[in-house]
Amino acid sequence: MGHHQSDEADRSGRRDQHSLDGGEFRETFPGEHDLATEYEVSRHTVREALRQLRAQGIVTAHRGRLSRFAADGPLEPRVGEAYSLFRAVEAVGAVQRSVVRVLDQRADGVVAARLEVEESTLLVHLERLRLADEEPLAADRVWLPAAVARPLLGVDFTRTSLYDELERHCAVRISGGWERIRAVVPGRGELARLACPGSTALFAIDRLGRDAGERAVEWRQTLVRADRFAIAAEFSEGDGYRPGAPARTFRQARRTALTWCTTDG
Repeated sequence: MGHHQSDEADRSGRRDQHSLDGGEFRETFPGEHDLATEYEVSRHTVREALRQLRAQGIVTAHRGRLSRFAADGPLEPRVGEAYSLFRAVEAVGAVQRSVVRVLDQRADGVVAARLEVEESTLLVHLERLRLADEEPLAADRVWLPAAVARPLLGVDFTRTSLYDELERHCAVRISGGWERIRAVVPGRGELARLACPGSTALFAIDRLGRDAGERAVEWRQTLVRADRFAIAAEFSEGDGYRPGAPARTFRQARRTALTWCTTDG
């Protein structure tokens, strides 16, 4: 490619990146023809510009699918709210898919105590490997009282949110609770399950979810890759520490962490 074409590709790539910064192309990139028409350059120039953006990890492309944002930065939840991993991943243009390891009904005295019910109480147990664009992100285990959540035993959780299905099938909405997040060193099993480099740490997240009547209806334990997850809060002299950070543009978020601002599910 000549020097002139290389300069054109660089300029086209910068314009594409500016469009990303401004919130354009949030769902998918336009096709090569549309980009060539909009920027008045050749399709060859567009292809080279997209190649540069892919090399930088800014966009991703797979055979048979349009280019789109690369969701490879760490997700950043707003602590202090009932956020949804499923919706957070989908909100940045990635595909969130779950590999369901276990979905059954069982008794567990230790978990029952967490849920403030009798030790012999039957619980619905869901265990998943959570993927973002087919890359392992987290593994979680969830328990809910069967008296509340038994209809979930027939749900396919491959491409949906637990909270959405809980509300849809059981008329129960998580409206509060508490969450504890701590850093842990993964064992060999966790490294293999989450496809982590040996130097990667994990966040262990324990969550108790309550419904509008303050009834404990969810006990969840999650292991999430620390290189793909971050926690943010804001503070001020007058208000002190306040969980939850303001939303940022996609490009700002990608440089540090992806915006995670959803409150359901």
